[in-house]
Amino acid sequence: MFRIKRSDESKLTSWYFEIDRRLLGCILLLVLLSVIFALSAGSVAAERIGQSWHFFLVKAIPFYLIGLAVLFGTSFLNKKQVLLLSGANLAFGLALLPLTVVAPHIINNSARFVSFGFVNIMPADIMKPGFVIMTAYFLAKMKERYGANIFFNKSAWRFDTWLSWSYYLALFGIVEFVIFFHPDFGTAVLYGLVLSAMMFIAGLPLVLIPVLMGVGFFGLVVAFFTLPHVHRRIISFFTGSGDTYQVDQSVNSIRHGGLLGSGDDAFVKQSLPDAHTDFIFAAIAEDLGAILACGLLVVLFCVFRRLIVNATNSRDLFVLYAAGGTAALFASQICFNMLTTLNLFAPKGMTLPFISYGGSSLVAYCLLFGMVLAIIREDKWK
Repeated sequence: MFRIKRSDESKLTSWYFEIDRRLLGCILLLVLLSVIFALSAGSVAAERIGQSWHFFLVKAIPFYLIGLAVLFGTSFLNKKQVLLLSGANLAFGLALLPLTVVAPHIINNSARFVSFGFVNIMPADIMKPGFVIMTAYFLAKMKERYGANIFFNKSAWRFDTWLSWSYYLALFGIVEFVIFFHPDFGTAVLYGLVLSAMMFIAGLPLVLIPVLMGVGFFGLVVAFFTLPHVHRRIISFFTGSGDTYQVDQSVNSIRHGGLLGSGDDAFVKQSLPDAHTDFIFAAIAEDLGAILACGLLVVLFCVFRRLIVNATNSRDLFVLYAAGGTAALFASQICFNMLTTLNLFAPKGMTLPFISYGGSSLVAYCLLFGMVLAIIREDKWK
């Protein structure tokens, strides 16, 4: 039987013993489950548009291969390389973002995509890894230069240095404005929540929390009165009127699945428009039942728990903020997806990380987790 010995000094051996194998194993399990669910839920969506049952799986295979290559490749990097890669990722996303304003590729009435002919890229989705890592680096450098009080220290708001809240929040505000009016209110909220969580980890004073809540409420009010689809969804959620077809079918799918699943008798998901993307959990629950569907949630929770454990055990503030920010992004997106699926909140159009069909989302998460695995490994062993 082949076994890797710790006495070996190769780079691969060092990587094997230094990597968080439990976190990596959970991610690989999620990718494997995603392939299975893409075949199950995707077959229904493919037949609905007149394609063969394996249409979406075949389209997703290149992204699975790219995602896995990115996940493993980036996990070998050191901190400096991770920063360079995340900076390039963020710059790439920011460069594409203006194209969604001047020359957008519109899908489902949303101008959030850029088309390269053979692939459609959502800049706000693809730059999530760079946003988390570079924000973590920014917060760590702020603490290094200005000390513990980085929020009320006047020097941290000056315009004569790039390391300033003024420049960071100005850029963040512009990006949020563009994403908000794509329209993509859900992603704008997600970015705001992740930044708030990372600021909280960095020691955000409690007195500023109501301020952030006020900003969030103001954004919701603006969205309600300026974005028609947000207005309709909120009204439909609270009154039960209007177009509630998707969420009704989602709940019906879960009910029909019961505890053990409907298997070949799963028919409700056939009328679920986004069974392979936003509402894939409902399709899984109908196929396999609530017990196994909850098993999937356990795996997702294990990923979240490993991120929190690594964050709290980190020696480097940068690793603390990066792992904590990744946990916030991962958990927030799962919560948005589940609340929509269970009709506990107005639909957000948010995918389930690693599970829902979507090439750019899968590759982005693989890139983010690969970089986080790399800096956790270096922080623990170097």
